[in-house]
Amino acid sequence: MRGAGRGLAGWRIVLDPSLAVAALTAEDNPLTDQEREVLRLAVAGIPTKEIARSLHVSAGTVRNCRSRVLAKTGARTRIEAVRIAQEAGWI
Repeated sequence: MRGAGRGLAGWRIVLDPSLAVAALTAEDNPLTDQEREVLRLAVAGIPTKEIARSLHVSAGTVRNCRSRVLAKTGARTRIEAVRIAQEAGWI
């Protein structure tokens, strides 16, 4: 592996300008890790009780997470919350 880095000296890092702008202007993600995971699982159509089992929490905790997600996204429905979170890059 002695010569493994020889060709790297001429390489340049290239970053898509639109990606750089998106990263610099993106809002901080207001969702907690648990809220994001609940939302991801809900997107997959997994029922509340199964989400609760997979995350080792109660069904009430899952419902509370979904309520907080709705409040944080300003959405009226789970589907709208998912759309908003995906467009914002939060999930």
